[in-house]
Order: sequence, then structure tokens, then C-alpha cells
Amino acid sequence: MTDTPSRSRDLYQRALESLPGGVSRNTVLRSPFPLYADHASGSRITDVEGVERIDFSNNMTSLIHGHAYPPVVEAVEAQLRKGAAFAVATEIEIEHAEHVLSRSESFEQIRFVNSGTEAVMGAVKAARAFTGRPKIAKVEGAYHGLYDFAEVSQTSRPDNWGDERHPESTPVAYGTPAGVLADVVVIPFNDPDTAIEILDQHRGEIAAVLLDPMPHRIGLVPASTEFVQRLRQWTEADGSLLVFDEVITFRTEVGGFQQRYGVKPDLTALGKMIGGGFPVGAITGARDVMQVMNPLVADVRMPHSGTFSANPITMTAGLTTMRLFDAAAVAKLNDLAGELVVSMREAIERSGANACVVGAGSMFRVHLSKEPPRDHREAFMTKEKSGELKVLLDHLFDEGFIMINTCSLALSTVMTKDETDAFVDAFERGLVRLKS
Repeated sequence: MTDTPSRSRDLYQRALESLPGGVSRNTVLRSPFPLYADHASGSRITDVEGVERIDFSNNMTSLIHGHAYPPVVEAVEAQLRKGAAFAVATEIEIEHAEHVLSRSESFEQIRFVNSGTEAVMGAVKAARAFTGRPKIAKVEGAYHGLYDFAEVSQTSRPDNWGDERHPESTPVAYGTPAGVLADVVVIPFNDPDTAIEILDQHRGEIAAVLLDPMPHRIGLVPASTEFVQRLRQWTEADGSLLVFDEVITFRTEVGGFQQRYGVKPDLTALGKMIGGGFPVGAITGARDVMQVMNPLVADVRMPHSGTFSANPITMTAGLTTMRLFDAAAVAKLNDLAGELVVSMREAIERSGANACVVGAGSMFRVHLSKEPPRDHREAFMTKEKSGELKVLLDHLFDEGFIMINTCSLALSTVMTKDETDAFVDAFERGLVRLKS
């Protein structure tokens, strides 16, 4: 670490004593110490050193209206004066449920939880309870949170991922039970023929096929329509469920990314944006499947509760946020993002850099290759790729931009062309620097 006086450095030294690695989430780490926020407003964060930066991370896509959005602040302040949490129900839970359900035909009932991880976990458990089957299938390399079963293959690498036509089920955490690995079938992304060939070997055993329609860890490349439709056809014929993970992608359309495919998943896991900046998750989908959580039926297949599920602060912030992210707001934000992507591609062309930009809606990612990756194996970050990407990320950070650490961006409705034009200028300078 440098000898330059720094409050962030001092805070990190304190943190190392009480937190493993000095943090509670690995994504905020950077060398030589993390950035510590002092306050934020709109699209800008000011750190404890007094430096202001434009935020293109928006807390890993979760802040659709940026920081300290006045309507959310006012609504939350009013609710705080009424109370932060109760061991009784609240009307705001019903109102938020009704609003989220109104956004998609596949959403018939909903249960709120406290994170995207918890939403995926609940959806998988609900699928098992509904079908009576043990196994799930998931895409190689896809991130679905911390749940043992959902994280299988997330960090697979060349020395353990096996044959591409039969990907291995690999653990993320040491100590993952062998039984967990045995109950997760791994399929390749955007390769419908191979995926179906693998799934056919497990007919009658799979409770759910879990799919993020635009998986961030695989490169933020959208799933092809054929891939999604073939999985839907297979699950319907097999009697298994199709579960979408739209924790990140729900921001892309009024009804989520599933709107683009003409299919209705049986269950969808939601999170991030629907909490308005507060911890949140939700399990939603077909009424008959959601009934496994109904405590009023004779055969309760999946008892479900949670002390902070549907707490009124999150429900208030989430409902206020979602009502203001209507069809017009979605279209306006997506248009701004589309213009930014065009400008970034023009910057790549001018710089002559070996790079491309992919994504959809208000999210996209930079790859330091001419073509986007087709699957996890092509997206795999070697040490060389990671080193090059770090040069670009450090450059953008020094120029005043906060990014998701994969060099991904998530826009917010409070952004304008002033912020996006400034980013393009810095991005082009970074590409020139990287090339030289």
C-alpha cells in the first residue's frame, strides 16, 4: 500500500481485523483497498476522500433510478415513521404483489423473500415439491447466487469442466457434498441440440431447468430464441418445470427478458431492482406451482417463512420504484443505453482495439475480443484476459467511473447523454492505452 494519507486505506486496515478479507462481499474489493462511499445522489457517488464518480454499476444493476431517488426517499421516510418491521401483515405487501404480478402473464402468484439467492433457492425447492423429483439442470458457468445446487459449475475451468458434450458438475465451495453434484445436470449455453441430448438422459428425474436468459458470468449474451423454446418444449414433454432467473434481467422489459421469447416459464426468481435499493427477492409464477407454499391446504409441500420477508420498508421502496419504471421509462432508458452502445462500438472502431460490446436493455458488457463469447468456455477469464481487463477498469476508475468488475454497465433512469458521452470519451482513451 502507498504512503499517501487515505481514509479508505485506514478503514480497510480496520476492516481486515473484523471481516474475512476486510469485506462482506468480494465484489467491492479492489487493489490496494476498496472504495468507501460517503454519500451518493442520482448517478454520482462521493467517496470518503471527497472524490466524485459516475456510477455505471448501480449496486450491481439493482438501482434503476440511481441513488437517493427523491420519491423513494420520501416514501421510505414516511414508512419509517410508521414502523420498520412487524410480526403482522401489511397492506403494502399486497399492493407490491399486485403490481409485480401485473407486469407479466406468467406471474400469477408471488412470495417475497430477501435476496436473489433466496429467490432462486425457493424456486428450486418449489419445483422439487411440485414434481417430487430431486434433480435440477442448469447452464454451465451461470451464476444463480449462493445456494449449493444453483452454484454448481459456476467456476468450472479447463482442468475440471470435462467434455463439452458432457460438462462436469463442479463445486464452487470446498466441502460441497457429492450428492449435490450428482443432482445437478449441467448443459452448455445456446447449444440446444447438445442440451437436449444431455437432458434426455435424465427424463423423469429433473424437477426444473434453471435458466438466466442473459447470464452475466457467461458474457451477458442473450440466450437464443431456439435455445429457450427448445428447453420449454422439453420441460413440458418431461413434466419438469422451466425456471427463469430474472434477478438481473427483469429491468430489460416491463415484464422481464422472458417477454422477448414468447414463452411462459413456470416460475421466475426476481430480486435487485424490485426492492428499490433495499434487500429483496421474490418467487413468482404459475398458481398451481405456487400452491406448494400455501399453508392453508391439507398437503403443505413447502413450508415457507422469513422474519424480514415482505418487510414494509422494502415493499414501500420497491413499489414506489416499480410504479415509476413503467413502459415509457423502460423504453426511454433502453433507448439511452442503445445510443451508448452504438457510440462505444464507434469508439472501438476508431481505436482499432480488439473489443466488442454485448447485452440488451439497459445492461451491457465489454469483451476484449472481436466477437462475443458463445458460452462459458469461451467467456472463461484466463490470467492474461483478466490482466488486460484490469488495465481498462483501472483506467475508467481513475477517470471517474464506477463499473461492475467484469467491465459491465447498468444504466439508471437519472442518467443523461452528459454522463454517457463522458463515458465514451474515457472509454476510447482507455482502449488506446490498452492497445499501446
